Amino acid sequence: MSFILSEIQNGVLILKLNRPDLLNSFNREMALNFQKELDRAQNTQEIRAVLLTGEGRAFCAGQDLQEAISADGPELHRIVKEHYNPIIEKIRNLRKPVICSVNGVAAGAGANIALACDIVIACKSASFIQAFSKIGLIPDSGGTFTLPRLIGFQKASALMMLGDKILAEEAEKMGMIYKVEEDDNLWTTALNLAEKMAKMPTKGLWLTKLALNSSLNNDLTKQLDLEEKLQTEAGQSFDYNEGVNAFLEKRKPNFKGV
Repeated sequence: MSFILSEIQNGVLILKLNRPDLLNSFNREMALNFQKELDRAQNTQEIRAVLLTGEGRAFCAGQDLQEAISADGPELHRIVKEHYNPIIEKIRNLRKPVICSVNGVAAGAGANIALACDIVIACKSASFIQAFSKIGLIPDSGGTFTLPRLIGFQKASALMMLGDKILAEEAEKMGMIYKVEEDDNLWTTALNLAEKMAKMPTKGLWLTKLALNSSLNNDLTKQLDLEEKLQTEAGQSFDYNEGVNAFLEKRKPNFKGV
């Protein structure tokens, strides 16, 4: 049984977390397989976008605690260092857009993996829980970096310490996620968005993502210098020339992501 289901459709690598009987909680094999799929997305020209979701009624309940406390399982520091840290870095450094379709509960590391993606869409019945405090742990998977920047320090502090369950519509209102869809429409909306982005000038989307990553730590002057550098690089791409020519010729552009 594969814990990560994958297929390529219209330039989109669809990844489904596949331990539905355990709410798609991560074990070591699942985490390492997920990393391999992200590497495949990075190194395969045919793949222009990634769409992540969960199989069954949950997105991801975080770490499989049975594995974490098992005598022959990986130690906690290895779980963080070898499982989750690489996943977050690979998502943020992927040169293609990553869309997350949250189809149910996203708890602990599951919530923070979702929030690390470029665009997050959730169904109305989905929820987000920083569940770490309930078992005496701290948020990992980049949560202490990402969440305060999305919703502010005070809100993030409260959600992380109290472990409140945040429903999708509230998450959208506080700026945690991009959009909420009716449960029955979620997959169609997410897939259409991913396929749309796969046809966009993905070289420019990557440079935008790179600029956003850097903005989290740069001051204004450094960010302006970076924008100048990245804009110059974008202006030298095939996609820029194709986009301009298509506009002038009043035709649909054919972007290649280079």
